[in-house]
Amino acid sequence: MALASVTEHRAVSRDGTLIAYFQSGSGPSLLLVHGTAADHARWAPILPQLESHFTVYAVDRRGRGKSGDAKTYAVETEFEDLARVIDQIGGEVFLLGHSHGAVCALEAALRTTRIAKLVLYEPLEPVGAPFYPPELIAELERLLVQGDRDAVVEAFFREVVRTPENELTTLKSLPNWPARVAAAHTIPREMQLDRTYHFEPARFATIRVPTLLLLGGNSPAFVKKATEAVHEALGNSEIGVMPGQQHAAMNTAPAMFNEHVIGFLLRRSDRKA
Repeated sequence: MALASVTEHRAVSRDGTLIAYFQSGSGPSLLLVHGTAADHARWAPILPQLESHFTVYAVDRRGRGKSGDAKTYAVETEFEDLARVIDQIGGEVFLLGHSHGAVCALEAALRTTRIAKLVLYEPLEPVGAPFYPPELIAELERLLVQGDRDAVVEAFFREVVRTPENELTTLKSLPNWPARVAAAHTIPREMQLDRTYHFEPARFATIRVPTLLLLGGNSPAFVKKATEAVHEALGNSEIGVMPGQQHAAMNTAPAMFNEHVIGFLLRRSDRKA
């Protein structure tokens, strides 16, 4: 199969930061938003099949890849980044976000009217106790100062995502691992979400966009709790469970992941209420 051609774009966010995103495939527009410790390349395992159904736009969130950054960070700027990208794409856009990227995608739905459907894969909303030991951020910052960026990424997956060692070994073998390491400095700031951002369910009650919440069947209890909290807050959502999976089904079960996503996005019975 020939590789799909890729076109690189830039959007200018509200604070002047340039946000890069990459276009490939053909069909209805689908924007992919990666999670922490990643960039647009994390979608590589599922991209070919998506490109056969959609015009895919894969964004580099600020601070990594070919996107710019600002001197200071506030998570709200990421919500604006996505809204700007979506509005620049134009027309109706399907939006798929993973982990921290799913939180950003949900917030973007309050900032643009162009979203036709949402897919949120394990949005790590702060809905209870922290996801990680309180001293972990300081430890990651110490590792960054020492220049051990690989250890930062590994600690994130072990201590926050609770990735099994066999899955972590797989992630480290993939071509996008160097990009994860390059973005290691963004991990501590995104881990502070539970201190800098409050999930207020009432804010999302007016979102009537059809939404699929994807959940790994073997994911930790705190991930399930966060996913269910978003489901309860939305007025038009459903949960799709992927048996045997955790937080990286794009890598561990790409066919299953795509079956859920493509089936939901192309289902004609859904309409905005």
